[in-house]
Amino acid sequence: MALHHAKPGEMVDLGPLGPGLGDARTAAIIKTDYFEAIRLIVHAGAEIPQHSVSGEMTLHCLEGRVELAIDSSPVTLKANEWVYLDGGAPHSVRAIENSSLLLTIFLGRTAASRT
Repeated sequence: MALHHAKPGEMVDLGPLGPGLGDARTAAIIKTDYFEAIRLIVHAGAEIPQHSVSGEMTLHCLEGRVELAIDSSPVTLKANEWVYLDGGAPHSVRAIENSSLLLTIFLGRTAASRT
C-alpha cells in the first residue's frame, strides 16, 4: 500500500495524538524536490542513534519529551519547542516519554551552499 502524501492545499492535523500516541507510527507527510516533512514518532526509551542528514532540518516537538544530543551535548525538547540544525550536524534522539515531532528536512540546500 502506497503512503499517502499531502497535496498542495490539503490540511494536515498535527494535533496531539493523546492516548493514541502509544500505538502511533512515524508517517511521511510530504516530500518534494526541496523539502520533506515527517511526523516522527519516538516511543519512551527508544533511541535514534547518532546520524546526520545532508540538508538543514528542524524538529518541532508536538507532544512528549525527547533528549536531543547535538555534538554530544544533550538538550531536552518538550511539547511546543522547536530546534534548527545545520545540514550535516551529527545528532541523536532519545525519547524520555512517548513523543510526536514534526521533522522538516530541506533538501538540496545547506548552509555551506549559500556562501
